Amino acid sequence: MNAMMIAGFLFFAGIVVFISWYRRGTARVNTLNNLFFANRSLGFVLVGSGLLFTNINAASIIGENELTYTNNMTVMAWGVSSVVAMLLVSEFMMPLYLKMGIATTPDFLTARYGADVGRLVSVIFLISYIFNLLPSVLYAGAVAFNGLYHFSDVWGISYTTVIVVLVWIMGIIGCIVSIIGGLKAITKLDILLGVGFFCGGVLLPFFGLKYIGHGNIGNGLQQVLTKNTWHLNSIGSVHDAIPFSALFTGMLLVNLYYWGTEQYIIQQVLSSKDLETSQKGIALAGLGKLISPLLLNIPGIIAVHVFANMHNTAEAFPRLVSQVSPPFIAGFISAIVFVASLTTFNAGLNSSSTLFMLNIYKPWLKKHSKPVTEKKLVRTAKQFEILICLLAMFIAPLIMFVKNGFYTYVQIVNGFFNVPIFTIMFIGFVTKKVPGVAAKIGLGFFITCYACTQLVVNTHIHFLHILAILFVITCGLMLLIGKLYPMPVPYTLKLNNLVDIRPWENRYYFAAILLILMIALFVMFSPLILAK
Repeated sequence: MNAMMIAGFLFFAGIVVFISWYRRGTARVNTLNNLFFANRSLGFVLVGSGLLFTNINAASIIGENELTYTNNMTVMAWGVSSVVAMLLVSEFMMPLYLKMGIATTPDFLTARYGADVGRLVSVIFLISYIFNLLPSVLYAGAVAFNGLYHFSDVWGISYTTVIVVLVWIMGIIGCIVSIIGGLKAITKLDILLGVGFFCGGVLLPFFGLKYIGHGNIGNGLQQVLTKNTWHLNSIGSVHDAIPFSALFTGMLLVNLYYWGTEQYIIQQVLSSKDLETSQKGIALAGLGKLISPLLLNIPGIIAVHVFANMHNTAEAFPRLVSQVSPPFIAGFISAIVFVASLTTFNAGLNSSSTLFMLNIYKPWLKKHSKPVTEKKLVRTAKQFEILICLLAMFIAPLIMFVKNGFYTYVQIVNGFFNVPIFTIMFIGFVTKKVPGVAAKIGLGFFITCYACTQLVVNTHIHFLHILAILFVITCGLMLLIGKLYPMPVPYTLKLNNLVDIRPWENRYYFAAILLILMIALFVMFSPLILAK
């Protein structure tokens, strides 16, 4: 274990800790509104960085680079094509949420379909976070750190033991940060992470190309552009990780769900000062997604030219960092991965507690007429975060036994929760008479059918296409129920905005720029240019 590498880690981690402490302020996190929404006071930089780095974490860094290494650049579509969904969410969904003054996605479902549907979706969210989101973030962070520092070799203990130890270390640190600082502390970490992330995104490819070219960056670049160029292709066929056609079917639906419905994502936007600030923040996050392949995908391409064969392809990124970077820079990048894991993990903990407190616990208190002080509510919220943190730390090491690649596993499991919830949200947006029973039946039908295609019957159809097919069928089923058993009183939107809801005047100009850049990236990484 190199002393300079440790110094690089402590350098960036120390800066994060110092600035977070220095800018902590004097206000204590003593209300739920402060703990969960930073008193709805976030500016657009905090909103944008919070959105971006709640999304980018060790799981995406490790997973996308692994798929780029084993497959090609088609995997960049997860991030790059999300710009379309982000712009749609910014234009149509966020104004609606802020007009209603909601605190959680299930709040909309409660208003639209009834309290039963809101509670049901809250439970589904919590199951998703406890069994998928939080464990996968911890596991990916542990894999990254073992690959960077080779703890299993240095300590002379088994790989499994190292993963368990690292998972628990990261989980405990993340839980402490979330409990003490609340959402505002998490978003401040994201700004610092943004600076480090894009510095690492430039430095790692630079040293990687220099390594391939035996000290000459130009020679390294020429080798990447002339050998194994099929790895540079982002236009996927049916045999690739992401078929290009999936961008217009299931991937669009997944991205719309993620950026417009996922609680730990929209909570960043719901904490903004006003609608204009939220739309600027979403645009900033969209720009970040277009730059993110520098650290999410390009290292995987470089790894193809450094490692001929890898037994554990999930270690493509961390092994590359330790192999090609100077020790101090490798330590710096490892600190970026560590902080990225913490920000997503903390946001997941915070949002899980938000869902439990606002959609399950407080309604239960109200039903049983049990008055509780705000101080007691905050204490209960923090206790719940500790509980789900413990559950996630027990589950995370089990992910090492999954097949077909870690990142593919994460996305397939997400399919049990994401598009089913988006489907009933979508019908709730576009109709006024479809009843709550249709939402319950639609959820059950979608999840059951998807489970059959993934666990029972091999359809030989990409799971993203299956999600799109089930979306159309479930929408038809819900519309049929709404036709046969419509709500006696149509749903009407009730305004309860807590912030200014005037939109950002220049949003269309920036949207056009982002879309042009997105298309340019796909053209660049295609057989027309780089993948010849």
